[in-house]
Amino acid sequence: MKFGIRPLDSSAEGAILVHSLRGSERVFRKGRVLQAEDITQLNNAGHKEATLARLEGDDIPEDIAAQRMADVVVQDESVTLGSAGTGRVNLYAAARGLFILLPEHVNAVNAINEAITLSTIRPFESVDPGQLLATVKIIPFAVSEATLALCEDTAASCNGLFRVAPYKKYIVGLLQTVLPKHREVLITKGKEATAARLAAMGLSLDLHRVCEHRELSIRTSLKELMEHGCDLALILGASAVADRRDVVPSAITSLGGEILQIGMPVDPGNLSFLGKINEMQLVGLPGSARSPRLHGSDWIIQRLVTGMAITVEDIRNMGVGGLLKEIPSRPMPRTEASPPRAEATEASPQVAAIVLAAGQSQRMGRQNKLLAEIEGMAMVAHTVDAILASTVESVTVVLGHEADRVRDSLPSRNVTFVENPDYAEGLSASLKRGLASLPPGTDAALICLGDMPRISAAEIEYLIASYAPNQGHVICVPTHNGKRGNPVLIGRRFFAEVQDIAGDVGARTLIGSYPDLVIEVEMENDAILLDIDTPEALAKFTG
Repeated sequence: MKFGIRPLDSSAEGAILVHSLRGSERVFRKGRVLQAEDITQLNNAGHKEATLARLEGDDIPEDIAAQRMADVVVQDESVTLGSAGTGRVNLYAAARGLFILLPEHVNAVNAINEAITLSTIRPFESVDPGQLLATVKIIPFAVSEATLALCEDTAASCNGLFRVAPYKKYIVGLLQTVLPKHREVLITKGKEATAARLAAMGLSLDLHRVCEHRELSIRTSLKELMEHGCDLALILGASAVADRRDVVPSAITSLGGEILQIGMPVDPGNLSFLGKINEMQLVGLPGSARSPRLHGSDWIIQRLVTGMAITVEDIRNMGVGGLLKEIPSRPMPRTEASPPRAEATEASPQVAAIVLAAGQSQRMGRQNKLLAEIEGMAMVAHTVDAILASTVESVTVVLGHEADRVRDSLPSRNVTFVENPDYAEGLSASLKRGLASLPPGTDAALICLGDMPRISAAEIEYLIASYAPNQGHVICVPTHNGKRGNPVLIGRRFFAEVQDIAGDVGARTLIGSYPDLVIEVEMENDAILLDIDTPEALAKFTG
């Protein structure tokens, strides 16, 4: 592959653009194969040369190479493929279950050449249909046929690198033991938490028994569960099991059962145990299992209900990554699903804009800065016109302070007005109103302040072009010389979370919470940083 800085003339036609450039009418993203009209637009924008790549010899284009690799690594119908784009193909779960792979096989493919990479979630992670499992990424714009063939052969020798072991329809029972003066609320919490764990695996709590924490009572209740055809019995004792001679293990062995493992190197879950009576599997749950958060016993139960064998060695090997205490209560963010292969691969996201125009402009004194005249129009009108000139699907203007005057400053414009009676509570209240009014099917929202008179449609387009959920770019933040500004574009997955934000803050709280999903989009000028909050700043701006 030829690579370097080349003139943007007729010789550049058919070459690959290495870095995104803004033309006179649009942004050309990296990876685009240049056409004659593209070169004309770039020239009109002042670009006379650019870094270009051109394939040669046995080079295989990145998307074709990624698709070929993906077709080889997936040999099981429990995994489906997304569409190839920017040298990437995502792999998704087609079933609810556990993600199965052998890390050494993935490492073997990744060791061949830096140009071809495989990335996956953790082995044995519980997944739902449509969840992202892995991605094939080609690093350069093309790879040689020899390199690709070697990676394909290595992956093919494993008969498929990835699969999802689906959860089976097991009959599950819960036995809770109680001591004198045992609180009823603990019984309720234990039942509800267990039912929720099973529901995450597509299972239900079929049988529930409560008995005294004595060997005879436990033995009688376990016999009942066996007689009802229970495949898996979960035992939540009034006191956790810490020794094989304890009450619960003694009841199990008296029925001809066995205790395979007491304790596990996972916290919470240290005092879980694994056993069986004939064909009925047994998992002992300590009191910490009454909490709904991820628990070590989940890792045992998940493997059992896929029909997989779980050994003592498997449990003892769970220590690395087994410290679960600090896992946040909300799930880790996952990349939004890309369209299935049968759908259009270059479909543009449905982006709706929200203009926050409800503020009181308190630092401006008696003047509403949004209504300040700039070049014959209200400041807010410049902002709205720039957004309307972009490819957003809709524009919603949130009104509050002096709502009628702001509305009157935007005549004959194709916008939707939404009033926020709680505008005095801060920016977040207006943001919530705006998000609630967006059209169904909106993929992302552009959150724009009303006082951005120098923002342009080109800058908005650059943000929209940077939104790529299949690459993890779900929050797009403009920057200039390393400083972040406005507007901000956020994916739909965050709309519900914004409803929990309070005070005079907007979508920026998401940036700190999800740094891995943020892409910074560098802008050529400082329009994204312009802050007109005082009469002095306005006078300076208007001259």
